[in-house]
Amino acid sequence: MPLVRVDMIKGKSPEYKKDLLECIHEGLVESIGIEDWDRFQRIVEIDREDFDTAPGKTDNFMIIEITMFPGRTKEQKKALIETITGKLAERLSVAATDVFIVINEPADENWGMAGKQRG
Repeated sequence: MPLVRVDMIKGKSPEYKKDLLECIHEGLVESIGIEDWDRFQRIVEIDREDFDTAPGKTDNFMIIEITMFPGRTKEQKKALIETITGKLAERLSVAATDVFIVINEPADENWGMAGKQRG
């Protein structure tokens, strides 16, 4: 049950945002084997003047935070990062230098779903 949050500069079309989320979801399915129905994604759009980035980043720059249950291997996480970045480049022409991915893995006891603690 990965939770995905994308912080990006405001102004992209609804089609672009839909494709963006699809690229991320496909990367999750292909690299770590989540079920196709398992979609918990959100985009947070930020005005350009409120989004401070390193020099050289374009208006396509995005931070993708993926929070998921612990237990994936280093190789699976590497594949996830590379797959998402590749799909964004191929389908949306986002340069790899404009993709920043962070994977968070809170311990099972830090998850609560349907009123119950996991683990």
